[in-house]
Amino acid sequence: MQANGRQMSFSGHDETNAPGAIAREQGELGNMHAADICRPDLDFEFEALKKVSRSFALTIPELPTDLGRVVTNAYLICRIIDTIEDDEALPLDVKARFFKEFVQVLNAEAPAVPFAENLTARLSDGVPEAERELVKNTPVIIGGNLSLTPPQRQVIRKCGTVMAQGMLEFQRLKKPGGLEDLEALNRYCYFVAGVVGEMLTELFCDHAPAIAGRRQELLALAASFGQGLQMTNIIKDLWEDQRQGTCWLPRSVFAAVGCDLNRLTPGDGGEAFARGIAEMIGITRGHLNNALSYTLLIPPEEVGIRRFCLWAIGMAVFTLRNINKNKLFCSGGEVKISRQTLRSIIMVCNMTQRNDFLLAGLFAWITHDLPAARTNAAGSRGGPPLP
Repeated sequence: MQANGRQMSFSGHDETNAPGAIAREQGELGNMHAADICRPDLDFEFEALKKVSRSFALTIPELPTDLGRVVTNAYLICRIIDTIEDDEALPLDVKARFFKEFVQVLNAEAPAVPFAENLTARLSDGVPEAERELVKNTPVIIGGNLSLTPPQRQVIRKCGTVMAQGMLEFQRLKKPGGLEDLEALNRYCYFVAGVVGEMLTELFCDHAPAIAGRRQELLALAASFGQGLQMTNIIKDLWEDQRQGTCWLPRSVFAAVGCDLNRLTPGDGGEAFARGIAEMIGITRGHLNNALSYTLLIPPEEVGIRRFCLWAIGMAVFTLRNINKNKLFCSGGEVKISRQTLRSIIMVCNMTQRNDFLLAGLFAWITHDLPAARTNAAGSRGGPPLP
């Protein structure tokens, strides 16, 4: 299963290695057959990335080339799991089966081809074609994963396992009227984003000894970084989620300001809803404060990794600013940042990326009119960290 005729290798592996040889050399064939594993295809992976995520397709190429290859594979693995979660037409028991099967595939305990064929056949018409194509090419993505180094594979597989198990838990808990409280939201954000922050941290540490020297400090902030980005999307996409019968906002936070999420409709939330959104912005701002602290722990010489982090933080902060100016927005499109804003974010980040003092000052200035920060890193972890 190939996207085109070119084949490239990861992590210094010889391109002439056959699929079965890769698996046998690494001792991870398990129940798989050699025919179930496709050779790594970087062209396909990068093309797939561009189709399923515009933001990561923008930031991942800024990483050092070898690291970017690993992070691309990791992201696509997470996106396959996310596709199972997002398909509202899949019954819960079917989602549970596919979550379990993909974890087995990821851990080389089951063949990739039957999983890909069966899930592709069950996906509803509402699933974007790019995600359907990604699922169909699961054996290519697994082939790419098998060609990574053992430490890289271990980190990615642990992340995928935790994510799939956590998503299944919240598929059972989700309701149109929101999650129960902030603790539940923290836990959900950990499973869908915080664990990704921890995975990226381990991959960054694997890439550079200077970063590895700050591993514990980075891991203390990694889940919060991921939660800041995830909460920005939860707020921005709340009406799109609601139309699909889902709400990830915490009922307790909104009830405290007099807003009942069960009775919420676009444009009719009133001042109580605006106060609830302000609370959510403050919580998210706190996590993005931690995201900046995380980024400043990355050595300035690691320009690509700093850009990867800073661009993501910038996009989240300016989205929050848009939401703060229009708390009664009715769709994500109303608060989405413009292309000109994105270009400005990239330009300013690139000009200041090596200067911690300037970066801290810019962040403080850009966020000064947002609601006060409401959280800290210690409260952000909703599940166990990666070992």
